Amino acid sequence: MNANSSRSGKGFTTSGAIFDTPRKRAQLADIEKRLAEPGFWNDPEKSQKVMQERKRLQESVNTDDELERRVSDLETLFELAREGEVVEADLRREMKDLAQRADALETATLLGGENDRRNAIVTLHPGAGGVESMDWAEMLLRMYLRWAEREGFKATITDTQPGDEAGIKSATFEVEGENAYGLLQSEVGVHRLVRISPFDQAARRHTSFASVFVYPEIDDDIKIEINSDDLRIDTFCSSGPGGQGVNTTYSAVRITHLPTNIVVQCQNERSQHKNKDFAMKILRSRLYEMEIEKKREETKKLEASKMGINFGSQIRSYVLAPYRMIKDHRTKFEMGDVDRVLGGDLEPFIKAYLVMKKTGQPVGTGKDDPEE
Repeated sequence: MNANSSRSGKGFTTSGAIFDTPRKRAQLADIEKRLAEPGFWNDPEKSQKVMQERKRLQESVNTDDELERRVSDLETLFELAREGEVVEADLRREMKDLAQRADALETATLLGGENDRRNAIVTLHPGAGGVESMDWAEMLLRMYLRWAEREGFKATITDTQPGDEAGIKSATFEVEGENAYGLLQSEVGVHRLVRISPFDQAARRHTSFASVFVYPEIDDDIKIEINSDDLRIDTFCSSGPGGQGVNTTYSAVRITHLPTNIVVQCQNERSQHKNKDFAMKILRSRLYEMEIEKKREETKKLEASKMGINFGSQIRSYVLAPYRMIKDHRTKFEMGDVDRVLGGDLEPFIKAYLVMKKTGQPVGTGKDDPEE
């Protein structure tokens, strides 16, 4: 690395100019004054919103401070390199880390939807393909859980229905973290897998499908009226491998919303009451999403817009044989490192989707899969 190619401190653009930190510091100071006012905490709903805004502003200011510190550290390393110090390894590491951090921040700037900052509730269902697709659905579940772990999010499985031979018949999980819903919107749709089947003694190539749906987790600030007369609530023994204690009591809860025929269930907790509360949270989120769709005046409601889980409807293909490639058919973005993606590194696909959503243009140049 040529130290002379580095920028001087004068050449760097401060992040404050990008994130408007002085304005945010002023807003924070104003909020601190409001917190000290008599009677501020008398209105819990209003004070909670102010505290949420305070947290958001503080995180933004902290991020800007972090970037300025890291840029300053890089300038120091470049200066040491010019003086003949052996710091090339440190420089490469710091530049790589800073590039990754900047990339993540760039992705965050693409999120601005009404619900993008919320937690997400994700459901998975296998499609055509029998045990193959059930196994594929479980692979997707594992991929998303690993992605959540990489992102520092908390993921909680609330319901799974194991397959008869392998895989899962369905799964629902919650992802808690900043922008979880906004990021996971890129995954909504049908995912297609092509591989040599581990369940076929003749080692033939099989195609499997699974669908992914994502809903924003809504809080008490959003009022969704649900008439108790519109609900059918059933309890049953939790199912799952291993014979755990949760399987011996009627703790699992299934709720059917009769007007829309939406069915949600939860069996993660030993307490029937807790399972019912979380099932109601899922139901409220799904009803809210349907209302948002109506407000946008789309031609179909969320449930009616779901495509068949089969050929021709996939948003992304994961080909493991005869070649190895993952391709998103909306953005045309593709990657050959299949193991990396299935291991939870979805950032490139998520960013490509968000860029396309923002610009209206696909980011990749790959041709469509000839097998489709």
